[in-house]
Amino acid sequence: MHRNETHEVKIGDRVIGHGNPVLIQSMTNTSTEDVGATVDQIHRLERAGCEIVRCTVPTPEAAVALGRIKREISIPLVADVHFDYRCAICAIENGADKIRINPGNIGGRDKLAEVVRCAKERNVPIRVGVNSGSLEKHIVERDGGVTAAGIVESALDKAAMIEDMGYDNLVISVKSSDVMMSLDTHVLLAGKTDHPLHVGITEAGTLWSGNIKSSIGLGLILSRGIGDTVRVSLTGDPVEEVRSAKLILRTLGLRQGGAEVVSCPTCGRTRIDLIGLAGQVEEMVADVPLDLKVAVMGCAVNGPGEAREADIGIAGGDHEGLLFKHGEIIRKVPEAELLDALRAELVNLQE
Repeated sequence: MHRNETHEVKIGDRVIGHGNPVLIQSMTNTSTEDVGATVDQIHRLERAGCEIVRCTVPTPEAAVALGRIKREISIPLVADVHFDYRCAICAIENGADKIRINPGNIGGRDKLAEVVRCAKERNVPIRVGVNSGSLEKHIVERDGGVTAAGIVESALDKAAMIEDMGYDNLVISVKSSDVMMSLDTHVLLAGKTDHPLHVGITEAGTLWSGNIKSSIGLGLILSRGIGDTVRVSLTGDPVEEVRSAKLILRTLGLRQGGAEVVSCPTCGRTRIDLIGLAGQVEEMVADVPLDLKVAVMGCAVNGPGEAREADIGIAGGDHEGLLFKHGEIIRKVPEAELLDALRAELVNLQE
């Protein structure tokens, strides 16, 4: 896939832009001041495959806590700051690898200059974020509502403010909860800047609706080569954001590795609990590091053939199933033993 040309930005020990892999982000939903709870959640995110994590920094105490959090984790830490420029400066001084600000609500140009100066001294990148809900009133009134062009104008104006202060170590984010507006906004912005872009569909919704909107929106944006780092925003456990992002990237061919589960939609021929079994298999392979395809099929007649491209799989029969590899049947297994049999074969593949 052709990738839109952007320049490199280093975030901690990771690099985005200039053709580097699209990195997966998430954001903690703990109180940042609660260091123990925040570190525990970040460890879960790390195990799920999160590569950059963001924490809210609404208070000086939260900014100071970043230093303690950073010592306990192994992925770059981003400070999300609004309204109080002093929190941004304190976060940088306590080791934040990147800060996320909206220059329009950080306290005025003089305060923004102080933040930029501090970031420049430590070469800490700044993510400039504009959401459809935070678009300036005069732009909304001029355009008769929120538009892609208005969002892009606002984002570029804010980036220019920082560039005029002598600093261009920037990442830009433009988000909307409207999927098609998000697409239009990113396409327009990508043609006007070479700063790396953080992409996502903001306020996407619950695990069900949010995943559908994010998959469509991010699929459309990323398939055009736009995007250097991504967050799937879901109302739920942040780990689910990471799992969804991994699958979106893998589906688009932007990420390799990890097990992919394919399963049939069931039909009247199904004689095993395929729905329950498929869910168990998906959970079982979530942490398998191998790049492989696992099939869970409901019919012993067509299963192995239809899933011939799978590395390994199960095809259901009458309260039993066939275990197969690359379309070739290995053996017949009672339904109650199918999951364990598949697990054993996966262990063999990893040895």
